[in-house]
Amino acid sequence: MNADAFRHLYEYHFAENRTLWDSHIASLPQEKFTQPSSYSQGSVRNQLVHLASVDNTWFSALREVDIPDWLEPDHFDDRDVLRAHWDTVEQSMRAYLAILRDDMLLTKPFPDGEDKDLVLWQVLIHVVNHGTDHRAQVLRLLNDLGAKTVSQDYVFYAYDNPT
Repeated sequence: MNADAFRHLYEYHFAENRTLWDSHIASLPQEKFTQPSSYSQGSVRNQLVHLASVDNTWFSALREVDIPDWLEPDHFDDRDVLRAHWDTVEQSMRAYLAILRDDMLLTKPFPDGEDKDLVLWQVLIHVVNHGTDHRAQVLRLLNDLGAKTVSQDYVFYAYDNPT
């Protein structure tokens, strides 16, 4: 386990997020983007806002900066605004990952609270796993809306991006 392996894993995470946006979200009609659903977080928009909120919350905590307010989906009917926010979150995550060192991976980044026993590598895996889970949920919603979707399996990314 080393920092470069985690940077590689996050490149997968970022690539799949961009693929989701570029292949599906950008061209999705507005009424389908915000169409209510009883599944998981709700609409495609709500799922994406949730993903951005979670990534930003965890990485803000890791960077030891104030945890941002939870994002309200109703504030992101404009996909360009949501995408700009998403890109800012990704940039802050990349900045943290750029300074990640092997010796940090076995530290406990949170001194108290429910996350106090988590080791950094566990947090990093959780964020990627959470992203995969919710991207899959978005892909399911898109499929239900009539879009043709594709796999987001890590192994296909690894075939194209060997370490």
